[in-house]
Amino acid sequence: MYDVVIIGAGVSGSAIARELSRYRGKFCVLEKEEDVCCGTSKANSGIVHAGYDARPGSLMAKLNVEGNRRMKALSEELDFPFRQTGSYVVCMDKESRPKLEELFERGQKNGVEDLQILSYEEAVREEGNLSKDMDSVLYAPTAGIVCPFGLNIALAENAHTNGVEFRFDTEVLEIARQERGFVIKTSNGDYETRYVVNAAGVYADVFHNMVSADKIHITPRKGEYLLLDKSAAGQVSHTIFSLPGKYGKGILITPTAHGNLLAGPTATDIPDKEGTNTTAEGLASIFEKAGISVQSLSLRNVITSFAGLRAHEDGHEFIIKELEDAPGFIDCAGIESPGLTSAPAIGVMVAGMLQEKLNLVDNPGFEPRRKGILNPALLTMEERNRLIKGQPAYGNIICRCEMISEGEILDAIHRPLGAKSLDGVKRRTRAGMGRCQSGFCSPRVMEILHRELGIPMEELTKSGANSRMITGGRKEAAR
Repeated sequence: MYDVVIIGAGVSGSAIARELSRYRGKFCVLEKEEDVCCGTSKANSGIVHAGYDARPGSLMAKLNVEGNRRMKALSEELDFPFRQTGSYVVCMDKESRPKLEELFERGQKNGVEDLQILSYEEAVREEGNLSKDMDSVLYAPTAGIVCPFGLNIALAENAHTNGVEFRFDTEVLEIARQERGFVIKTSNGDYETRYVVNAAGVYADVFHNMVSADKIHITPRKGEYLLLDKSAAGQVSHTIFSLPGKYGKGILITPTAHGNLLAGPTATDIPDKEGTNTTAEGLASIFEKAGISVQSLSLRNVITSFAGLRAHEDGHEFIIKELEDAPGFIDCAGIESPGLTSAPAIGVMVAGMLQEKLNLVDNPGFEPRRKGILNPALLTMEERNRLIKGQPAYGNIICRCEMISEGEILDAIHRPLGAKSLDGVKRRTRAGMGRCQSGFCSPRVMEILHRELGIPMEELTKSGANSRMITGGRKEAAR
């Protein structure tokens, strides 16, 4: 019997797990994929929103601003990449200026600090590639960028180190109420728990509707992105938004925490909760619209494209509450943008609810700090030489595009909740995220995974399940 079972190891579920680990109890996270950060949390823009966009008085607005304020300290505690770069919302003409002023006023009501409206002349001093046709911008200095993988993995690792269990490749099939709590039937057996936290992203409505007569509906809203090479990163230094429309913030251009440039997302409502394919039309629209606010974007710099799904709830609001007709079941549903920004605050809110309901006491052994994977590039030459002399694996470069060493990959595999697949290594180290998109390093990463984990080569996967890298029988694979 668990005290709490969390469904979903995305950024919300992992943030809740981390905050729960401050208390004594038996806690578990169930995840249907092979790793953390495999759903909505892995495929987003990595922007830490300032908080001027959400409706004043909404839970979304409150948690956005609170999550933004917590991010810097959290990044220092858990050692993940975060930069407070600021953001611009571009107004293209004087006729649209009232909409920009409305955003400014909304941000002030939400408690966003230091908002300013800048003229074109003021804005272009900082962003020389802004469109010459624009009128003005809303400047939010508290906005920033974060590595979404780094944040999610850091939260999960710290939760696990502090005693939270994680069960991967464990798909929830059914949830049933019983005398004391719930029984969760999964693809890997049954789990009994006093409380359930439903942090299942686009599937949160499925699990909510299993236990409640008050139904909710979540639409997968697909967003497609283009990732540009690091050679394009200098084109902008802030996150550049267009004025929001019916489907959100429009096409944005932003630097990433690792020095690339990202353009997107589109916004298309689809029925398929696994529909993460890209389309020619969607990607073409990104370039067409991105070029409106920023000059000189070049297709030559695109190294990959991808798509993610936002969990859009019909009321466009976070649903975070215990269900009246299913006591013990807590929703964390409808967590779309600004969900990544809000995650630290969501974790505190839900863990606080559970602490009160379960009378949880402090965990005296709670360790708030976590050290990420060592990056030799941040060392002096003298320090790097000393490191390689003591641990030669750090001198063996596996990924040439990102200059990732064998030592970093070994750390990714053997640390808490370590990598078991190529994507697991990629999200922790960036091996395979460069210009060649793992064309050179994937065989070498596979050899290391095979050697360190004892997984047969023909069973190694890109991202778990049936994504095997080698096809055919053992004899064919050996040849």
